Amino acid sequence: MTEKRVVRPYGDTTGDGMVQVSFTLPIPHGPRADGAAQQLANKMGIDPAMVVHSKPMGPDFTFFVVYGSVNHVVDLEKVKVVEREYPLLPPTEVNSTVKKLLRRKLVVVGGCIGTDAHTVGIDAILNIKGFAGEKGLEYYRELRVVNLGAQVSVPELVKRARSEKADAVLVSQVVTQRDAHILNTQEMSAAFREAMGDAKPLLIAGGPRFDPLMAGELGVDRVFSRGTTPGEVASYLVHAIKEKKAMVAA
Repeated sequence: MTEKRVVRPYGDTTGDGMVQVSFTLPIPHGPRADGAAQQLANKMGIDPAMVVHSKPMGPDFTFFVVYGSVNHVVDLEKVKVVEREYPLLPPTEVNSTVKKLLRRKLVVVGGCIGTDAHTVGIDAILNIKGFAGEKGLEYYRELRVVNLGAQVSVPELVKRARSEKADAVLVSQVVTQRDAHILNTQEMSAAFREAMGDAKPLLIAGGPRFDPLMAGELGVDRVFSRGTTPGEVASYLVHAIKEKKAMVAA
């Protein structure tokens, strides 16, 4: 079957354009608030728009769920994403490949840089307890993990990565006020380039507000966004180290 190039949202019947959106307005709950929500939905291109749920959020705010139809279509040929170009490997295969490639443990240094104190994401990837039913990188026998935790300064990260002879550095950024996640990551990548040049480790950034397409802008080798599992990161590390060794050999 040939894949469709242009698609529309699906609600009750194929291609009917039905969507459901939710938002909050700074208006007390009531008929006026519902009318404002419907007007906003119409301006968003939802027509007709039905306010199917509204709920007060304190005395001055209202939360809405709006259901309706849009005329917009999606051109699949214009969708730009980063496709995974490497296979997902089980831990046993990650371990055996690392052992074969490096003849030593692969060293991973990770942490939250800047003033970011949200370690849930980096811990989900690094700690043995893992995430989404997968154990973290500490579980892998041929990986040595150094988790620096929260609020790590860039100079401290570079110094520790050098002393640990890191093969890869993972940084997590959740705080996003005034694009702090972007600026912090760019500062980090620039510091590694200045300190280590081509000998720098793999630089990997992760966080819910990152777009995987931003790797070049951030100066890192890979960007992982929300929902990433430890197995995806471990498989990427094997893939990237293998490619790096192949380039050196060539």
